[in-house]
Amino acid sequence: MKRSIVVTKDGSTSIRIDDWNENYHSSNGAIQEAKHVFIKNGLHEFLEFDFVSILEIGFGTGLNAFVTFLDKKEMQTIDYTGVEAYPISKDEFDSLNFVRELNADSEKHIFEKMYTCEWNNRTELNPNFFITKRNQFFQEITDKNKFHLIYFDAFGYPVQPELWSEAIFKKMYDALLPNGVLVTYACRTVIKKAMLNAGFSIEKLEGAPGKREMLRARKYVPN
Repeated sequence: MKRSIVVTKDGSTSIRIDDWNENYHSSNGAIQEAKHVFIKNGLHEFLEFDFVSILEIGFGTGLNAFVTFLDKKEMQTIDYTGVEAYPISKDEFDSLNFVRELNADSEKHIFEKMYTCEWNNRTELNPNFFITKRNQFFQEITDKNKFHLIYFDAFGYPVQPELWSEAIFKKMYDALLPNGVLVTYACRTVIKKAMLNAGFSIEKLEGAPGKREMLRARKYVPN
């Protein structure tokens, strides 16, 4: 499918799938969305943890991984796994302006290494951040009790409803450690129902700029 580079309302870039009329990130602001949904309402739930294991569903441009790297506590160790079936091209990566818009020139080499590091192998970006990019379809995920946090950043329900199914969220539930958290930008009734049927407890939160609500789901395990 034809893809193009677009600029979102906060000045940061995204990739657009023209045939679907769908962006990789919110048209209201790629960086704003990443920080609000995945950092503020996801990673910051684990500020007291020295070690956090994260699974990203839809690695895409690497933006969520990069803002996680920039935001984490100084001595906090992150083990980051990003799942992506269709990696972006080198030309697409070179067109992204996240480093500039995040004022992160000193960490440009980290963002570049996130792109160039080998798929399906764990890579040390620095002593406190490890990344594994898995070239994999979401339906193939079989992890059990492994992650503290899931960033669920699949394409929207209207274009890929099968990625928001009870079956997929059951895989997410199984992949989380007890009392783990899943966050996503979406908040459709059908998505909430799928999460509940998979075993999650859910809460609606204020959405990123341009969206009214988002969802945070927890894998509560009684003591």
